[in-house]
Amino acid sequence: MSKVAVIMGSTSDMPIMEEAITILKGFDIEVEVDIVSAHRTPEKLFEFSKSAHTKGIKVIIAGAGGAAHLPGMVASLSPLPVIGVPIKSSNSIDGWDSVLSILQMPGGVPVATVALNGAKNAGILAAQIIGSSDSCMLDKILVYKEGLKQKVIEGAAAYKK
Repeated sequence: MSKVAVIMGSTSDMPIMEEAITILKGFDIEVEVDIVSAHRTPEKLFEFSKSAHTKGIKVIIAGAGGAAHLPGMVASLSPLPVIGVPIKSSNSIDGWDSVLSILQMPGGVPVATVALNGAKNAGILAAQIIGSSDSCMLDKILVYKEGLKQKVIEGAAAYKK
């Protein structure tokens, strides 16, 4: 079974990051969750980032608010794909500081970035990454996408009545 790590800089990020965890568990993906602060626990960040690929982790989802260094620092140290979730935090400038901190990575250190507070999409993207090499996961993604389509069709039909 593939595993995805969901990390965040603070416990205050958990209400947002829970959406990624819920989606991943819905796809039967094993989830490892931890608090890893780029600024307060840099040694833990280094150890986690350098060893994640040796623990069966296939994708890392990293949520961070404010200066939002966590996703980029993880990406600089890990060979795994990193999905950054910018979080609008209490010390944030409408979330734009987080978005730009994660989005504007230098060449050679990519971080896939989802919308502000977009942890749900980060979970879906992680499942799709895994599905690119796992046919069982790909089938689950196809079923999920079909479910989205059906919701729209049913909603449109209800609206027309």
